[in-house]
Parts: sequence; C-alpha cells; structure tokens
Amino acid sequence: MAMENGTESIEDDLDSSATEAFDQSTLSMKQQTKGTVQDIWQRPTRRPLPNAGDVVLCFEIPLARILPTGSAASDGQSVSAVAAAGKKYVIYEVNVRKDGPGRDPYPTSVERRYTHFLKLYEGLRKEQPVQLQTVCFPKKVLMGNFTAELIGERSAAFECFLDHIVTVPSLRDSPHFLEFLQGDELRNACQLLDERRNELAVPLLENCFRLLNKIFLDKSKCVLLLLCRLVAACTTSPIPHPSAEQWAELALRRYEHVCDTELLVLYIPLLQTCLHLWWQRGRDRTLLEERLSEMGKKGIKVKGGPTLAQAIHALDPRAETI
Repeated sequence: MAMENGTESIEDDLDSSATEAFDQSTLSMKQQTKGTVQDIWQRPTRRPLPNAGDVVLCFEIPLARILPTGSAASDGQSVSAVAAAGKKYVIYEVNVRKDGPGRDPYPTSVERRYTHFLKLYEGLRKEQPVQLQTVCFPKKVLMGNFTAELIGERSAAFECFLDHIVTVPSLRDSPHFLEFLQGDELRNACQLLDERRNELAVPLLENCFRLLNKIFLDKSKCVLLLLCRLVAACTTSPIPHPSAEQWAELALRRYEHVCDTELLVLYIPLLQTCLHLWWQRGRDRTLLEERLSEMGKKGIKVKGGPTLAQAIHALDPRAETI
C-alpha cells in the first residue's frame, strides 16, 4: 500500500538490532533454547522494495516458530496434561514496515497465532463480507500443521490478507483490526500497570504505539489514545521512566492541532501531567502554564479534573486501576 500521508519520525531511539534481515532459505531447524527444542521456519526471500518515490506499508512474516502449548490448556485440561500430550502450536512473527526508497530501518513486530488471524478474518467477514470476497483465507487442517510447506503457504496468505486490509479504509479502521494489532499486548500492559510494574508495561506500550503509528495517521484516535496511555504509564511511578520526557513532548506536539472533541478531554490532563514532569526534571514550565491559563480564560476547567490515567480510562476502560 503506497502511503499518501507521512508520519512524524519517532524512530531515532530504537534498537537497530530490529533491522536484522532474514535472508536464509526456508528451513525447519532445531534450536536449543533453555532446554526446549524449537522448530523454526524462515522466509526464503525478502518482500520486494517499492518503486522509486513510493512509501509502502509492508506486512512480512520473516519467521515462524513451533512451540509446545505448555500453559495454554483447553477447557477441562490441566497444563501438565497438555504438556504431557505434546500439543504444539505455530507462532508467526508479523513484521510491519514502511519501505521506500530503502527498507524501513525500524520495523516493528508482533507475534500472532493462526487463531488470531482466524478471529480477525471471521470478525471482518461477518461485518463486511463484500470487502473480503477476493481474500483466500487458509483453512484449518487436521494433519500436517507443522510442515514447512504449510507454514510457508499460510504465512504468504496472512501477508496478503493484512495487505488487503490496509488498502480498504473500512477494514483498516475496524475494531477487529485494532484488536488484532494491539489487543494481547495492551491487556498485558494494563495488567502490569495494575500490579504497579510500570517498568515492564512501558516497553509493551512503546511497541504498540510504534506499530499503530506506522499504520494510522499521527492524530488518529487509536494512536493518540495509546500515546497518552504511554505518557501516563511513564509518569505514574514515584520516579518517572527514563523515556517519560520523550513521549510527553511527542504527545504535546501531536495535540497542537487536534480537533476531535472526544480526544480533547485528554488535553488538560496531559498538560497537567507534563507540568508536573517538567517540575520534577527542573525544566522551564512557562509555556505549559501559559497554555493552561489561556484555556482557563476560555471557561475550560483546568484544575480539579481527572488525572490523565482517569481520563484515558473513561474513553477506553481497561484492567488497570485508576
């Protein structure tokens, strides 16, 4: 999908190790990891680069791993029973890039199972069957789930499926697609926030934000909401996260021209959060104070309102306590 709208570059601080290429031939190999044998399938070639001058959003599955089910017990089965039965599943690494003129140096990845893709397909097909008429989704099979051939075929089909979604605005903006992109990680992050383990929640939220920021516009509701949730996670600990200022500054820049009334309810709490953070870091707070004063003169309540976390929770209730 050629991108018509560029997004603000936020990638300079990313770990460059994410750019490692997967150029080996398709194979199934054994790798010893903490005593557990893993089967690994790798994509034989990279997806081609776009034509000169284009910027293309690219979904690529560079590898897949066969893992023992372990803790994923089904109804009526204990974890030990599942492990003893030797049940396995395939986890696909979904790499999201914006390529052009060269490869995106900062791809973002999430791991998904066949059931994640199936849930996305069935949800979209139920709501928008016409938009999926040309999509060939891989069916379930009773045997041969773990062959390199089947994993390769499914990976290619999943890539085409995701490519199709982002070319159709109604599919791209569907709650089903957003759930696919961030659902598991966001739930895990919110659970960690509930347990006051912010240092573990922040990396999950950062990855979610970078992923959404490649797919949606800078000021999209889902992008700004996640960015504000990230700011809240970075600033609610007694000692702010090292990345707190970086994300807070980005959020302030993104909010400079936001017109969405629903999202504006986060702006005052965001300013108050940044004001406190600037005070903690010994930074000049003049501009933030002036902005709050201007809004107060317009009759907007700037004191005694909800915290940023509370305002986010009102828009998008999650597991974390407020």
